[in-house]
Amino acid sequence: MKFKSNRPVAHAVKAFAAIFVIAFGSAHAQSITMASTTSTEQSGLFGHLLPEFKKASGLDVKVVALGTGQALDMARRGDADVLFVHDQAAEEKFVADGWGVKRFAVMYNDFILVGPRNDPAGTKGKDIVQALQKLAAANANFVSRGDKSGTHAAELRYWKLANADTAKGSGYKECGCGMGPALNIAASSGAYVLADRATWLNFKNRADMAILVEGDTRLFNQYGVMAVNPAKHPHVKAQDAQKFVDWVVSPAGQQTIAGYKIGGEQLFFPNAAP
Repeated sequence: MKFKSNRPVAHAVKAFAAIFVIAFGSAHAQSITMASTTSTEQSGLFGHLLPEFKKASGLDVKVVALGTGQALDMARRGDADVLFVHDQAAEEKFVADGWGVKRFAVMYNDFILVGPRNDPAGTKGKDIVQALQKLAAANANFVSRGDKSGTHAAELRYWKLANADTAKGSGYKECGCGMGPALNIAASSGAYVLADRATWLNFKNRADMAILVEGDTRLFNQYGVMAVNPAKHPHVKAQDAQKFVDWVVSPAGQQTIAGYKIGGEQLFFPNAAP
């Protein structure tokens, strides 16, 4: 007895299965876009943090690493769902202006002044203001991020405290770049640079560079996280963004942050309110 071919049926079943897989997969492979500072990306934190968030939530996170000012602008345009940045005054204004739902403190570390190991300007110590005054007086080579980042904003505050915001010296140059590239430029040119400690610890091309100024309380570096306000941009993934915010300030998220170390040294210190 001969059997008729069921190829049309088989093809129909395969086609249906393919459509089902695509639809089912797209429904479950959700992602959010996070605008963040370069220090969280270039320090390696997100490579440690985001896989744990995905395990907890099933959500992928696409990170766009920019200076904090650029990250805030990106969110104002509605091109991000959540922010993870470090310029508290700018973040609080962002929320006050209605662009963010609520700001949460999430972690901190500190800024450091890095420069040539032989320190020709004599900056070494604990006083960042005094160090910048010496750099200005010596017309020392200094690489500024110049990118409206949280680090750049902090640097400008320190120059102002040093009464040198308009007289930084002829060696002062802005690169308009992230923390990693700024460190590379400083290392290759024997210049000074203000850096966040986490990126420095993960930085491999140190040449003859060393930490020269640390420990000043003014070098405290706080990070905040907030979801973009759907009242401003209804298309943002507000619920999924809030899931990330809630997780990263939860005990599980905070423990994950504390667990990120390089060479046994902790890079970020969680401080979300209980």
